[in-house]
Amino acid sequence: MPNPKRRHSNHRTRIRRSHLAIKVGASNYCPRCSAAIRTHRVCDNCGYYAFAKGADKKGTEVFQKEEF
Repeated sequence: MPNPKRRHSNHRTRIRRSHLAIKVGASNYCPRCSAAIRTHRVCDNCGYYAFAKGADKKGTEVFQKEEF
């Protein structure tokens, strides 16, 4: 197997690794309480899940407020 003949410079290494940075996840707002939430997750503030599968496309109540 071939070995490198020269050392890669710091700049060359950083250019190669530039796409490996962690990207910021997308966030939405809860339609009920307007708190910032991650997509397709239950709202931490009110327990509402707004993404629904099927034809009705209505949000569902996942947890009661007292259980939070």
